[in-house]
Amino acid sequence: MPDQEFAVRSLRQCALFAHVEPDGLRALAGAMVRRRFRRNEVIFHQGDPGDSLHIIASGAVKIVLPSPEGEEAIIATLQAGDFFGELALLDGSPHSATATAVEAVETLSLARAPFMQLLDEDAGLRDALLAGLVAELRRLTGHVEELHFLDLAGRLAMRLVRLARERDPAAEGEVELDWPFTQSDLAAMIGGTRQSVNRLLSRLVEDGLLVIEHDTLVITDLHTLAERAER
Repeated sequence: MPDQEFAVRSLRQCALFAHVEPDGLRALAGAMVRRRFRRNEVIFHQGDPGDSLHIIASGAVKIVLPSPEGEEAIIATLQAGDFFGELALLDGSPHSATATAVEAVETLSLARAPFMQLLDEDAGLRDALLAGLVAELRRLTGHVEELHFLDLAGRLAMRLVRLARERDPAAEGEVELDWPFTQSDLAAMIGGTRQSVNRLLSRLVEDGLLVIEHDTLVITDLHTLAERAER
């Protein structure tokens, strides 16, 4: 069980529980389990029982669809304050995707029974859950739209723009992103190969739109990068 202060603080930064009353947060914190995962460690596999919701307290997680050939498509990248595992938790079905730690991750895990009880008691939580599900649907729709209508260069530019705006919806001009992802991760996000993504990233760097360091990616002009995606 996590310490109370840590758990309540982590719950408050999660949109799903933002409107839960303090007493409810403290009660919820007592039902949660603190879990730690190493970089590249699988949190759960596609097909595993959907028995818990995870809230990211620190680190980053990728949600992927694996192929029989061992390749993967990254459908979401999540940061501190985000949550995952809620779909399987709601209907009790196996997980529909695999969750993997992109870097060292700490989560708070909530089992199905206390979550469903709170969902019955708290209308604000139900509203927040619906908003989260809608956001996930919009993200998947955007992903399909990118794959269908944009070439690889456009998909790369658009995905970088989306990542920037997911971190800061009001972002404009220069944006600095923590960057725990590999080029293979980025290729899996946009349906390309590592080699082709490497060439396209190099072109964006040459054009002065990106600066890439070890664990940081700087978009020098978000508006121009967005325009590049629409060409």
